[in-house]
Amino acid sequence: MTTNLSKTQIDRLGDRLKGGPHTEDDLRLLDAYRRSFSEAYETVVRGMSQQGLLPTGRPAKSTGSIVEKLRRESIRLSQMQDIAGCRVVVTGVVEQERVIASLVAVFPEVSVMDRREKPSYGYRAVHIIANIFGKPVEIQVRTALQHGWAEVSEKASDVIDPTIKYGGGPEFWRSCLSSSSEAVAAYEVAERAHENYERAYENLERTPAYENAERALEEFERAHEELEKADAELRKHHVSEQDEQEMQKTLVRSREELVRSREKMAHMREELVRSRRDMEQGKKKNVDFLSKLLSWLDEIQGEKQ
Repeated sequence: MTTNLSKTQIDRLGDRLKGGPHTEDDLRLLDAYRRSFSEAYETVVRGMSQQGLLPTGRPAKSTGSIVEKLRRESIRLSQMQDIAGCRVVVTGVVEQERVIASLVAVFPEVSVMDRREKPSYGYRAVHIIANIFGKPVEIQVRTALQHGWAEVSEKASDVIDPTIKYGGGPEFWRSCLSSSSEAVAAYEVAERAHENYERAYENLERTPAYENAERALEEFERAHEELEKADAELRKHHVSEQDEQEMQKTLVRSREELVRSREKMAHMREELVRSRRDMEQGKKKNVDFLSKLLSWLDEIQGEKQ
């Protein structure tokens, strides 16, 4: 049974698969080892489902994928953290942060790999490694745009060159993936800024100062109306031209102050609307560009078949 294998035995198996001679027994042992992650995987999926998340994934990598990764990277078999894994795709970085926090709270032993600040060849996401029964299970948390980018990268690797995912392949596609990854990152900066602005506005609305300002504006509007009535009454009583002029000046100042007050109250609302519009336009541009790349790859794939 693989559960009885020591870390040293697992790594020796990995070494044989990586470069040295290996037997059919080694492949059967690897298959049993990968299947030993199924209970940990199911535990993770249940925990995520209880959080209202709908993960997709697989209880274990295929034996071929494991061998390929061992040969591609300087990693030991016992250190491989994504033999079992699942993924959840969320709308944006704000929800991504919320989901990450909830998963860290659910699973008692986790580590977080944030590949947004330091992307891997353009790949951006957050990976949470949950240690369940001594088995690591990788949970990929991606935004919709991060997932869209990853799909393009995967497709390009399948259709153009398998090394594209790891910084290889034609310069054109490396440039496309790099620039689109940077565009996604720029959008996420805007999304975070909008969220902060929206939260600040909501907090402001709850403060006594804001409520007092709203009441003061209402009072000011009523006072202005009274001032206009008083001016009309003065004209009825044939007051002096000088008094009439003074009243007119006061009325003009009052009206100007009223306009300024209304503008101040409306400014933050306008900024909030503008921020959301810019954010949505940025997302649409990213989605359109990634969709075009996918369509292009589909055409290339069709021509090859």
